Amino acid sequence: MSLWNAPAVDGPVNALVALPGSKSITNRALILAALADGDSTITGTLRSRDTDLMIDALRQLGINIEGDGDELTVRPGAIQGATVDCGLAGTVMRFLPPLSVLAEGNVFFDGDAQARVRPLGVILDAMRLLGAQVAGNALPFTVFGTGSLEGGIVDIDASGSSQFVSGLLLSGARYRHGLTVRHRGKPVPSMPHIDMTIQMLTEAGVTVTTEHDGAGTDTWIVTPGPIRAVDWVIEPDLSNATPFLAAAAVTGGRVSVPNWPASTTQGGDAIRQILEQMGCGVDWADNLLTVHGPQQLRGIDIDLRATGELAPTVAAMAVLASEPSRLRGVEHLRGHETDRLAALTAEINNLGGNAVETPDGIEITPAPLHGGTWHSYADHRMATAGAIIGLQVRDVVVEDIETTGKTMPDFPAMWTTMLEASS
Repeated sequence: MSLWNAPAVDGPVNALVALPGSKSITNRALILAALADGDSTITGTLRSRDTDLMIDALRQLGINIEGDGDELTVRPGAIQGATVDCGLAGTVMRFLPPLSVLAEGNVFFDGDAQARVRPLGVILDAMRLLGAQVAGNALPFTVFGTGSLEGGIVDIDASGSSQFVSGLLLSGARYRHGLTVRHRGKPVPSMPHIDMTIQMLTEAGVTVTTEHDGAGTDTWIVTPGPIRAVDWVIEPDLSNATPFLAAAAVTGGRVSVPNWPASTTQGGDAIRQILEQMGCGVDWADNLLTVHGPQQLRGIDIDLRATGELAPTVAAMAVLASEPSRLRGVEHLRGHETDRLAALTAEINNLGGNAVETPDGIEITPAPLHGGTWHSYADHRMATAGAIIGLQVRDVVVEDIETTGKTMPDFPAMWTTMLEASS
């Protein structure tokens, strides 16, 4: 594992940071383009490990994808048997199996060693209930494609991940009888990601109906039919913007991000309200978002169930705040790239902090910090959290900073460029 000396600063960070495209939108656009009734172009495609894994997998499945940069042309074709490398990408391991039932042949899925413990039983069992043949309950597993699926109604417990719902919905229109997904259980986390999926399906001409009965059952109904070819333009990745905005927050500086959409389904947009609650000034005008950090960050008590991917960034800021913080509603983070609650607690305390894991989150009380090794656990958001803390705590060394390539092509270079612009 490589070790990266997280750069510390003595003054405020002031920079303009342009972000590459959204991973979540890119991988949804790739799935929809692969299933569409004609050719699609995707502009502003994020090129990172997660998206390249999706592109490579679709090519293995027989989809013609032309282009090596951020503009791609996707030409649908007959889906065929293949071997799919999921890496550690949740969108690949959960979005592609429902598509692979349409293959004429068997599709074998595997990934990184750490991916083999990520929960997949919910979506694989759902596929079985819909008539698919699947061998295995986690990576590695095999889908025995027959070229079609009857579809119908399936009940699931998606309280572990919204990706279980999105993965089914994205391919549901191509099933003979469409698809009805009923969630019964604790609230589904990261609901903005399901909203994103529905919005993109709607743009592609797919009819999706959502029902909430008020008693804990959420239902999504996808009408069978074609998926229209769309020329997709990918928004910047707002979740990936959060470490850079946090740099302004923890140093009393100013960071601006261009092309921030006026409205979006990306959960990362919630960072604006979070930063304001922690004492930052936040301005948006002409698609430019600017964050002004305060002299001292305030603590925060917040439910992050809808935007759990922001928890590592918020935790890193909370460590440097003047008051205790409580992050709630994120028990599902135990099933992400790593057990993020356990990882954050261990690494904060390893630097002298005071973090306590709770049943559904983490409590952080500010304490004097010292340098040390911040382990990333092959988790890109853990790595960026270490970089944030390292701005104000000298001699923080982040293990395996390269894991940020999962969703950002070259985070260390972007971080250095931001700091050089401030000097």
